[in-house]
Amino acid sequence: MTDCKGKSSWPELVGSTGDAAAAKIEEENPLVDAIVLRDGTPVTADFRCDRVRVWVNSSRVVVRPPNIG
Repeated sequence: MTDCKGKSSWPELVGSTGDAAAAKIEEENPLVDAIVLRDGTPVTADFRCDRVRVWVNSSRVVVRPPNIG
């Protein structure tokens, strides 16, 4: 799919808090920046190997598997 380096998906973080998930993602792949966003927030459609969006609900709990993009 991509030529991105390092781990690219974190399905095990669904149910975690967004901040803890972002820290774990950046620890496991230091080439990315994890960005915590409320589910449904409008975002650009561009693909970037250095970005992981962490989608959370109103309680700041991860609701979708974070992945590079």
